[in-house]
Amino acid sequence: MINLISDTVTKPTSEMLKAMMSAEVGDDVFQEDPSCNALEAMAAKMFGKEAALFCPSGTMTNQIAIKVHTKPLDEVICDHYSHIYQYETGGYAFNSGVAINLIQGQHGKVTVEQVEAAIKPVYDWLPISKLVVLENSCNKGGGSYYTLDEIKPITALCKERGLKLHLDGARLFNVLVETGESTQDVGAHFDSVSICISKGLGAPVGSLLIGDADMIREARRFRKVMGGGMRQAGFLAAACIYALENQRDRLKDDNNRAKRIGSILETMPYVADVRPVKTNILIFDVKKPWTAESFLAKLAEHDIKAVAFGPQTVRFVTHLDFTEEMMGRVLEVLKSI
Repeated sequence: MINLISDTVTKPTSEMLKAMMSAEVGDDVFQEDPSCNALEAMAAKMFGKEAALFCPSGTMTNQIAIKVHTKPLDEVICDHYSHIYQYETGGYAFNSGVAINLIQGQHGKVTVEQVEAAIKPVYDWLPISKLVVLENSCNKGGGSYYTLDEIKPITALCKERGLKLHLDGARLFNVLVETGESTQDVGAHFDSVSICISKGLGAPVGSLLIGDADMIREARRFRKVMGGGMRQAGFLAAACIYALENQRDRLKDDNNRAKRIGSILETMPYVADVRPVKTNILIFDVKKPWTAESFLAKLAEHDIKAVAFGPQTVRFVTHLDFTEEMMGRVLEVLKSI
């Protein structure tokens, strides 16, 4: 089976499993797990921040960031494709009691002008704009990404207007192998950063929220109340350390494979549109009479799995366990349909 549903389907490599099984562990709720402490220190240093917090998922790190940066009746500004709006079960409202102000950006990316226009004046009958969230790369935007030059004016605006700026960097490392920018430079432009190690980097579980010491101290309390205290989590933290140390550069392979598939799909008569392929996510529309479901059924006949992203829309995501041999098979099948 060739699984292109997501980069979350990866399995630990044998080397990662060895690192996990040899991990030194303790009780992380008491901050006594050496492997968790080492991972958090590593992530904080990587982004030039004071502290970090290991969590089970990127949804939790994003939701904790919203909780820390806002209070009820505040408002979060983000693109309408943002993961925090599309795929986190309305958690911004449930967990934090905040409103959301959606911007119609391009492929999940917003401009500084759009952010400025979205900031509300202070009236009793309006929520207070307090937090801007950028997603880099943007999942629903087809893996589109911001460069630092695009982020810098948004950072400056947020500082000028007193808003916090959070980065949903679930697939940030897929971006950085394209731009050549550093984690330190990225960290300097955000009040908080969320990264997922359980996607293209290949860890079985784990995301990190990164920020200043006071914010992370408060975040630990919210992680606890959300049920995120994981006790001997060092086995998982060791996998994340291994991934960050050994599996970052190879993300370029995933990005390149997605681009190669995209270039083939652009020539296929059953394809109506292919979103610009920037990283490891590939989104395309099929022409009628095909539907996403019928197209996925055809792929399934060849032991290829993907996911529907709309009535006519299909998503592929390349990853660590998608080999060059599998790549050849997928191209062969796509050309035969």
